[in-house]
Amino acid sequence: MSSQARHRARRSHPRTRRLRAPRPVAAAGALALTFSAVLATPLDPLPQQASAATGDKVLTVAVAQSVDSLSPFLAMRLLSTSVQRLMYEYLTDYDPGDAHPVPGLATKWSASADKLTWTYTIRSDAKWSDGQQVTAEDAAWTFDKLMTDPAAATANGNFVTNFRRVTAPSPTRLVIELKKPQATMTALDVPIVPEHIWKNVADFSKFNNDSTFPVVGDGPFVLTAYKADSYVRLRANKDFWRGAPKFDELVFRYYKDQDAAVAALRKGEVSFVAGAPALTPAQASSLQGQKDIHVNDAPGRRFYALATNPGARAKNGQKFGDGDPSLLDERVRHALFMAVDRKTIVDKVFQGHAAEGQGYIPPRFTSYFWKPSASRQLAYDPAAAARLLDQAGYRKNADGKRVGKDGRPLHYRVLCHATDPNDKAVGQYLREWWAKLGIGMTLDCLDNVTDPWLAGRFDLAFDGWSVNPDPDYVLSIHTCGALPATPKDTGPTDDFVCDRTYDGLYARQLAEYDPGARAALVKQMESRLYDLGYMNVMAYPNAVEAYRTDQIKSIETMPRAAGNIYGQDGYWSWWSAVPADSTGSSGGGSTGVVVGVVAGVVVLAGAGVFLARRRRATADDRE
Repeated sequence: MSSQARHRARRSHPRTRRLRAPRPVAAAGALALTFSAVLATPLDPLPQQASAATGDKVLTVAVAQSVDSLSPFLAMRLLSTSVQRLMYEYLTDYDPGDAHPVPGLATKWSASADKLTWTYTIRSDAKWSDGQQVTAEDAAWTFDKLMTDPAAATANGNFVTNFRRVTAPSPTRLVIELKKPQATMTALDVPIVPEHIWKNVADFSKFNNDSTFPVVGDGPFVLTAYKADSYVRLRANKDFWRGAPKFDELVFRYYKDQDAAVAALRKGEVSFVAGAPALTPAQASSLQGQKDIHVNDAPGRRFYALATNPGARAKNGQKFGDGDPSLLDERVRHALFMAVDRKTIVDKVFQGHAAEGQGYIPPRFTSYFWKPSASRQLAYDPAAAARLLDQAGYRKNADGKRVGKDGRPLHYRVLCHATDPNDKAVGQYLREWWAKLGIGMTLDCLDNVTDPWLAGRFDLAFDGWSVNPDPDYVLSIHTCGALPATPKDTGPTDDFVCDRTYDGLYARQLAEYDPGARAALVKQMESRLYDLGYMNVMAYPNAVEAYRTDQIKSIETMPRAAGNIYGQDGYWSWWSAVPADSTGSSGGGSTGVVVGVVAGVVVLAGAGVFLARRRRATADDRE
């Protein structure tokens, strides 16, 4: 999320981040207190000082994913990177129609004949929320910090590894010099921050951007208040160069109970609901045909996968964690995946609201979508899976259990997101399918999968990412360069993959400007990942959301023709949202729409997630 899930992409699983409570700001109002009363789980109400002023139009988004960090240099989860996208501009944006690059902070750009020097014209009509002018120097400082400070490169360092030098010859001219050609120069999903604020940060690994409010930014919204695991409050930026949002305030509110959010939608207490990361089939079905409720069911940009821990390791060669050593054998990994019936998962768990998983990039991105040939496919074949296990030396004993030469039965721990019902449902199928092979399984469902994931304390894990129109980020998290520097550090790696063949293909696609040739290289990378068997993409879930048409007059989807609303590639949905004429059910005289989204990681999917860089929170979080 992007930001892939930064927009992790982001994933809904891992990445540790420190959380701090904010100082209350702004005027009092009753909307937040009214909203907190409908939550099924007890949460701290927004303090009066942070409430909306009477008469303000407030859009409240309920989320089932916590913020890992409010620093754009650390944030990896989908929720976190989505908030960053609202606070800070990128050089370019993705058009909501077909995702082609459009002006953001840069009004235009050009490359030298050798593609090694890129020049961007920075707009002169953008200001930071404290009134200072946004300049090319802010962008140069941001990129330079990513290039020179390892702590600042945690989330987005992959974008600048090929940069040689970044300068700002004038307030409206940014020049980036490259070591080699780089095809992602109109897809640099890096939040540009104000130098005059961030130059005072002493340690980027510890600063979470939540100590002083309002937070200075230049995006469509300004962060005004935050409390860990409770809420994030943003105020509309009336001076935003693209135009002010239609809602005066936007609130992301921690909302753990997904069924309660759906019930609140029916009663008109909330206006928009998405799931973790999508509504379950039962929830979507219960809302179909309801008066004043529209269910948005569109092809998603996420994949839902099962990742292995092939042995956690750092760049310095040190190994850590406690992943099962049997997973180092490609035959074992392939056997586990050949015992997974993707059709059953799509039909029974997603009830048709998904497509069967194949390659790494979802079919929504037609240029990069890849699927294996019939002869190479790791199709559902329990008998073939059993033969692979036999060949790998894991045969059944008298009790029907698969054991190695040391006599130890195979038994895997599978990390599961406690907030994602799909993980639990698929987990039960895995237990049944693997038991037939003689393999035991423990489903470890946690609210926080980040810590054990980063520490390598798992065997397999439910994984997922939201993919951006340019797939570079989700491709980069499988490179050797994404590994943590040492076991004590955090890297953007997804599951500790380090394969030199894959790295060579990654470098080639990054330098390839011809769209067709680059797409071919990306597909070779997907093919390599598939053959290695470190990750099994089980499904491509639809983006299933619902909203009240009597409270939301219009809201942008991406792509515009048939796309999603929450967690899209940009800020288009919340910036474009137009309230209906009715005042909804909010109290205290507020005329705002109350919108609820339950977004479960990593992402993640991510994941559930929904979030990496890191974007990791596993998938959802993982951006």
